[in-house]
Amino acid sequence: MAEEMSTGATQNAVSADSSERQQAQPALTPPVDVVEDTGGITLYADLPGVPKENLHLHLETDSLTIEGTVKMDVPQGMQSSHADIGTARYRRVFTLSRELDGTQASAELKNGVLTLRIPKARHAQPRKIEISAA
Repeated sequence: MAEEMSTGATQNAVSADSSERQQAQPALTPPVDVVEDTGGITLYADLPGVPKENLHLHLETDSLTIEGTVKMDVPQGMQSSHADIGTARYRRVFTLSRELDGTQASAELKNGVLTLRIPKARHAQPRKIEISAA
């Protein structure tokens, strides 16, 4: 069952894919906020400890996958004796609406928060229609 993640004009723009829970490797599901406006959607994903080089975004026609691996540095000669979180990997998959234009997506990772902007396709954006006098 898919979980609805957006509201407004592009209902079903983004929905969590339940198949993500069936992956072979265990992974944490990062919390994600989805904000929609007239120009598209913005996703905010909390990925603490994931450096840019360990973050992978896969955007296909109707699918977005966010994957990241936490970099845990242990000083040389020391060994970790306890970890509250055993899985150092994040993964989340979303189904995208055809109203979104993945080719124009942009992403930024800052302070452990991924900001991903996906604009609406031109045909799905609101437009003003000029009325001419007869």
